Amino acid sequence: MFLDPKKTINPKRLIKSYINICNFLNMEFKLFIICVFFGIITSCQKSIEHVELSGKIINPKSEIIKISNKSGYKKTIKINDDGFFEDTLKVPNEGRYRFSDGFEIGQVFLKNGNTTHLSLNAEAFDETLKFSGDDSDKSNFIIENILIQEKYLSMSIFDNSIEIFEKTFDSIDEEIKLLKKGYKNIESSYFEEDDDNFKKLKEIYTNYFHEKNYIRNVLSKGTKSPIFENFENFNGGTTSLEDLIGSYVYIDIWATWCGPCKKEIPFLKEIESKYSNKNIKFVSISVDDAKRNGSMEKAKNSWRKMVNDKNLKGIQLFSDNGWETKFIKDYKVTGIPRFILINREGKIIDADAPRPSSSKLINLIDSLEI
Repeated sequence: MFLDPKKTINPKRLIKSYINICNFLNMEFKLFIICVFFGIITSCQKSIEHVELSGKIINPKSEIIKISNKSGYKKTIKINDDGFFEDTLKVPNEGRYRFSDGFEIGQVFLKNGNTTHLSLNAEAFDETLKFSGDDSDKSNFIIENILIQEKYLSMSIFDNSIEIFEKTFDSIDEEIKLLKKGYKNIESSYFEEDDDNFKKLKEIYTNYFHEKNYIRNVLSKGTKSPIFENFENFNGGTTSLEDLIGSYVYIDIWATWCGPCKKEIPFLKEIESKYSNKNIKFVSISVDDAKRNGSMEKAKNSWRKMVNDKNLKGIQLFSDNGWETKFIKDYKVTGIPRFILINREGKIIDADAPRPSSSKLINLIDSLEI
C-alpha cells in the first residue's frame, strides 16, 4: 500500500486498520507497526507545505482574485458564482501579500502551513474586510491601520493651517500606537514596515501641503503667471506663453510615461473639440527628460512618437529641461498631470485647475467670457 501525501489522510482510520491487522501478530511486532505508521502519518502531514486560502466575497468586482508580492510572485484564484473561493498556495516566503478584486486592493499575511480565510463585501471593501485562521491578527492589523489613516486623511486636510495639518498626523500616530498595544501577540519587528510607510506617507502629504499652500498664497487668482519661453513646438518652431496673450490658456503638464496623464487624453480631446470655436488655447507641455529616457534626444523621440501615434491635438510643446524647467519649478509642479488655467492678460485663474475628466472644468470654462 502506498500513501499519497497530496491526499487528505484520516489518521484515526488509518491506525485503526493497521491495528486490526496487528491483532494477528504478536504484541511486540504490533507496537513496532504502530510506531512505524505514526511516523509515516506525521511525515506526510509535515510535508504539506502550502497555504490553504479561502474566502467569501459579497458583490465581487471581478471573477478572480489576484495574489502577488514585491518579489514577483503571482497567483490567480477563481471566485465561484456564490462568491466563495479556495485554493492552496506555495508561497516563496512568509510575509505580506497583495490581493485584489478588480480595482480594490488589500493585503494579507501568508505563511506556508497556515490556513487563512477572509470575508468582505466589495461595496465597502476596507470597512468589511476580516480575516480568520492562523496568524489572522497580522492581516487584521493591516486593515485596521489603514482604516485609521482613511478616517483622518482626505483632500480637505490641505485646506487647513499648518498647525491643524500637523496635529492631524499626531492624532493618527497616537491611534496607531494604541492599536499596536491591542495586538500584543505580534512581534514588534512586524510593525516596522507600517512605521516606514507611515513616515513616507507623511512626507508625501507634507510636501503636497506646502505645494498647495504656495499655490494658495503665491499663485493665487489674479496673480501674474510665471512664463515659459521658446519651448519646442511639435508643429515646428517654438512657442512662448507671450505668444498666447489675448486668449485664455489651459495648460496640461504631462509625460509619455505617466499613466494618469494618458487616461486624461480622451477627455482632453473632448474638451478641445467642445471649445474649438472659442477664444481658448489648449497647451500640452511634456516634461519627459533624460533621467527617464536615457537622453534628452530619446525623450524628445518618445514625445514626438506619442503625439503622432495618439493624434494629440492642441498646442504640443516640449519643456526645455524636464522637471528642472523654470516654468515647472515656478508653478511648484511635483506631480503630474497638472493643469493650469490662465486668462487673456496672462494672469492666473487657477494654478491647480480641474482635470479634463472633471465636470468642474466645463463649469469653470463656461463661467469665462470666451
